[in-house]
Amino acid sequence: MPKVEKLEKKIAWSVSLILASIVVATAFMWLQDSPLFNEYIVLAVVIAIFPAAILDYVDYRWRRSIDEHLPDLFQAIVQAESTGMTLTQAVEEASKRRYGPLTAELKRMVALMSWGSSFEKALQSFGERVNTSLVMRSIPIVIEASRSGGRIEKVFQPLQKFVQSTLTAEKERQAQIRPYIAIVYVSFFVFLFTVIMLFRTFFLQMAELPTLQAALLSTTEARTLFFHMSVIQALFGGLVAGKMGEGTVSAGLKHSVILLMIGYLALKFLM
Repeated sequence: MPKVEKLEKKIAWSVSLILASIVVATAFMWLQDSPLFNEYIVLAVVIAIFPAAILDYVDYRWRRSIDEHLPDLFQAIVQAESTGMTLTQAVEEASKRRYGPLTAELKRMVALMSWGSSFEKALQSFGERVNTSLVMRSIPIVIEASRSGGRIEKVFQPLQKFVQSTLTAEKERQAQIRPYIAIVYVSFFVFLFTVIMLFRTFFLQMAELPTLQAALLSTTEARTLFFHMSVIQALFGGLVAGKMGEGTVSAGLKHSVILLMIGYLALKFLM
């Protein structure tokens, strides 16, 4: 998984919002009284959030892979130091191994040191590029270890255990929270089933009775209302799922896109 820069995210948001605005403007100018109006609105919402959802997922996978390879990196540094290497030499030796996306960042760090940058500055630059919580917690400890000298393994072995335990705890948290994410999907399916059955068994039959038709919503109005309700339920339900599962609202964009498409297809063909 490649690293997604902040500029790329801003460009994706800008382009997708512009395209979504064009779709919305087209719908209001030419399709306001057409059955396609609501479909264009849903299309605009998907266009607005789909690119950001993809980039956020790719960036999450990249950061996750960086954190997962940190224990292996620390173990390699301890092994290299036990052979008599300095900390700088140990990092350079570790950069020759494969740690997923972490390898490329280590090679950049080694390149900076080869150009005359100090180990501390190269490490800080590495932290600014990666910018994961575990890396930012580890860097001050590594810097202090490089300044004080002594036996590096006394620092890196506890640090490795800390990172590994943190990753294990995070995996356990995600496993425990997964049923709650499933509840978001199940509740959306129940909502869809309810509105579809209500429309087909109540509104369609009541529309055949002239005496009650004036007091109720027409079938077109009911269909439009349920359609709008499904869009709102899908959008915010997905954001809640992302916040619970990965800790950020932006992580819920992919869930919102999935729920939006499921809701659109269900109401399109069943209502």
